[in-house]
This record gives sequence, structure tokens and C-alpha cells, in this order.
Amino acid sequence: MTHFELPVGRPALMGVLNVTPDSFSDGGHYFDTTRAIERGLDMVDEGADLIDVGGESTRPNADEVTVEEELRRVLPVVRALSEAGVSVSIDTSKAIVARESLAAGAVVTNDVTAFSDPKMPEVCASAGCTVCLMHMQGNPRTMQASPSYDDVVNEVRDFLMARALKVESMGVQRNRIWIDPGLGFGKTLDHNLSLLRHLSRIVETGYPVLIGASRKSFIGRILAGAPVEERLFGSLAAQVLAQSNGAKIIRAHDCKEARNAMLIAQAILDT
Repeated sequence: MTHFELPVGRPALMGVLNVTPDSFSDGGHYFDTTRAIERGLDMVDEGADLIDVGGESTRPNADEVTVEEELRRVLPVVRALSEAGVSVSIDTSKAIVARESLAAGAVVTNDVTAFSDPKMPEVCASAGCTVCLMHMQGNPRTMQASPSYDDVVNEVRDFLMARALKVESMGVQRNRIWIDPGLGFGKTLDHNLSLLRHLSRIVETGYPVLIGASRKSFIGRILAGAPVEERLFGSLAAQVLAQSNGAKIIRAHDCKEARNAMLIAQAILDT
């Protein structure tokens, strides 16, 4: 299979696997290839449906990584997990990295820049993979400088719709396109809360919506400056509310807890 099929009756759970030395939450924990592969398999055991492998940090002020270094980080992990029967997503904005990762077995391309690389649509259309397009104002080095919107929900929605239609016109099948409002990517606390509060407006586009609230700084701000390791319950609260508002993919670091929260929420929603 070259793409990912969403489960029926509940959202998909995407486990976060950063093979970087500097990601905001777990930078360096899984920089070692063997540890990264083990963590990916553990997340599947904890309930993840899909493992999102990223080799370049997108935290605020993160340094850029060369194509060669990103490939060195991600390919052994993508290949090993894919060979073990795991559904793998490649978290990259580089068409070359996407192409090589898809050849190594990945079935989803998750791009925080919504295909800013002009070669990305062709790569993904040729592979027949699922794609996720995310909204970000600016880039990781500038996005939190002074994010500003007249109407964050409508502006993010319109951007994602335009990008999805563009990608579809370039050969990616509509039923293989997901969209992500990009919580924390060029947004203030109020912007993030507004997007979650009015998520149904984005869900109404008809594209499956991915939400990644896990451990993000806006949760820490609400919790009086709670550090990353103390944001689990806040992450689960945001996840459950997003699920109740129609999110179809939940991206999380703590997969066992996220899966349990998801199942309870779905049981309530189904009654």
C-alpha cells in the first residue's frame, strides 16, 4: 500500500518520532537510530496507527538542516519501521527527502509548509501517497515573532483550501489529502484557542483534519508556565475537544495516554 487509510469509527493516532538533537519536546532522546526504531515500535504497541518520523526540528528559531543530513537521520528509521509492517509518515518540507522516504516505505508525506517545495506535488502524486498540508505563518525562524491575523479561523481555512485544491490539480487524489491548522506555528495563544474552538469551520471543508496539540507551548502558558514534561493532561484535554469537533487524525507524543483518551471520547460521542 502506498497510502494510509483512516480507521473507521475513531480518529487515527499519529505518534511523533523526532530523530533530531533539538526538537522542542524530545530533542536528542531518539537521535540514535536504534533508539528511534525501538521507540517507533513501542508507540505502535501503545496504540499508534501511524508513526511520523521527522529529521528537522520545526520549533521556533530552529536551525535549518541540509538534505544530506536529514536523509541520514530519517531513512534508516523509515526503512526499518516500514519493513516491520508499521505505517510511516515522513515529516519533511523537502521533496528529495519525501521521495527517498516514500521509496523506503513511507505512506504519508506530512509537510508543515504545505508544499512550498515546487517539486513536492509531483513526488507525492507519483508515489500515490497520502499528504498532510499544514498552515504556518512565516517559517520556524520567524513564525513566533509577531503573528497577526484579521480572522485567524477564516484565513487558515482559506489558505488550506487553496493549497489542497492546488495540490489536487497537480495530481494528488482528493481522498488522500489531509489538512492541519498548525497549532503553534505562527499563532498566539488566542489564535490557537480560536482555531480549536471553531475547528468545525475547518472540518466543513471535507478534508480530514489533523490536530497536533501535544505538549505545545500554548498549553504550558495556560498552565502557568508548565514545562514540557507537565503538559500531558492539557494535551489530552485539547485532543479530546478537537476530536469532538471533528478532527480525524491526532498527532501525539504520549501514545498510550492519547489512545485511551481517544477511545473514551469516541465511546461518549457514539452514544
